[in-house]
Amino acid sequence: MAVIMGAEATGINRSLQGKNMKVAVVGAGPAGLIAAEVMAARGLAVEVFDAMPSPGRKFLLAGKGGLNLTHSEPPERFATRYGAAAAFMAPLLAEFGPEQLRTWAAGLGIETFVGSSGRVFPAEMKAAPLLRAWIRRLRSLGVVLHPRRRWLGWDAGGRLRFAGPGGNEETVEAKACILALGGASWPQLGSDGGWAPILAEKGVEITPLRPANCGFDLDWSASFAERFAGGRTGTVELSFAGITRRGEITITATGIEGGAVYGLSAKLRDGLAASGEAVPLVDLMPDWSPERVAAALARPRGSRSLSTFLKKALPLNPMALALLREVAHEAAPAALAGAIKALPLRLRRPRPLAEAISTAGGIALAELDGNLMLKRLPGIFVAGEMLDWEAPTGGYLLTGCFATGHAAGLAAADLL
Repeated sequence: MAVIMGAEATGINRSLQGKNMKVAVVGAGPAGLIAAEVMAARGLAVEVFDAMPSPGRKFLLAGKGGLNLTHSEPPERFATRYGAAAAFMAPLLAEFGPEQLRTWAAGLGIETFVGSSGRVFPAEMKAAPLLRAWIRRLRSLGVVLHPRRRWLGWDAGGRLRFAGPGGNEETVEAKACILALGGASWPQLGSDGGWAPILAEKGVEITPLRPANCGFDLDWSASFAERFAGGRTGTVELSFAGITRRGEITITATGIEGGAVYGLSAKLRDGLAASGEAVPLVDLMPDWSPERVAAALARPRGSRSLSTFLKKALPLNPMALALLREVAHEAAPAALAGAIKALPLRLRRPRPLAEAISTAGGIALAELDGNLMLKRLPGIFVAGEMLDWEAPTGGYLLTGCFATGHAAGLAAADLL
């Protein structure tokens, strides 16, 4: 059997109506594909169904600017990045975590390196070469991919239902099934959360889906939004609820996004949900002490404008300077020094879920047995972002998808 890569492939439009198979994987993202690989490597006949024309659409997008595959920090710290789900994720990561993921990539001929931030990237920095090598391996293992099949649930006889390429409905029967349909962010790439009501009808508890690793809205002045949208602050530190994240902030027409924001997005989102407001503080010059900033601003200003004075007195990034002027209205040196080290940003709301990098919420972990099988639906395993866990960017999210897919694949193989 061969992997079907797209609509041009032979046999793509053949009807699957009534087909019997050993195991089906629904979803061709990292979680679904690694589950398929694990099972096929154990000799099982595996077929993968996906709504998109080709596999790994969101995976390819994640690698567009440089695929951050995982992170090199110690395992005990790595697991804490999953917050409330850390205890659930720790044993899965112990089986298939950062080291195993790098070894797996090397087996595909993809060498990786550790960047200055501790993040791990493929040597080519791209997702496409890895995905191509992966598909070749799956082909060699006999995995079949059926694109343009949107999952619709089950029929009265327990068979999987799919909307086929021509809009016709198809049903297939499998002895076991792994669902790896993703969250609900970037729905144009296939993850639209359409599985949630299907499983809820079966009595499966679904924690509401929410944006994760997302931007936030603020009330910018019209002139600031028009002039500075797209600008980056350079390295700053963003703090909220006792947690600080270092990185860049990107100004958008409606608010902020970027690495420092994503690292705090869960706390900021939950703070907004609890009180209707969240006010993180930005240190625009994290490598300068408050005393050094105050001393630089205490020098005589003379006849220079405030903007010229600030440019001369401090090595502020131009975007950071613009943000300071937008938010801080005090011209007194002491007030400016305080604002530079702790500039308050009054957030109004997170950006919509469809724009988020990833999804929080999903299938409640209590619905699963120790093998990632749904207690209410024997033989149905779940992996990836469908589950109620979240992680920041930096390689944690992608590693979590691999770890859960790997575990589900092993469990399904053992069952069969």
